[in-house]
Amino acid sequence: MYRIMLCCSAGMSTSMLVRKMVEAAAQRALPVEINAFGVAEFDEQYSRYQVVLLGPQVKYMLQSLSEKAAGHSIPVQPIDMMDYGMQRGDKVLDFALSLIAAAKEKAAL
Repeated sequence: MYRIMLCCSAGMSTSMLVRKMVEAAAQRALPVEINAFGVAEFDEQYSRYQVVLLGPQVKYMLQSLSEKAAGHSIPVQPIDMMDYGMQRGDKVLDFALSLIAAAKEKAAL
């Protein structure tokens, strides 16, 4: 099961993108858990996920959130603004999966 967290200012604006990502995963028969949270919930939630993707409105918090998650080897990266704006769930899903794979590979070294 792939566990992906999306984080934005209040957790609302990413909910449509979550749906698109879940649909893309279903078409590929990939087991996923994808949820959106507001940045205020980051500390409580991030450790349950394999990757955290940031919406454009909280991209400025990348460094501080990455530092928090680094202790758990959880990558935190911003969502491409074009993919976010166009609601390209398949592209964002691919990005998340690539980050999970890279983190697993790094952990295996």
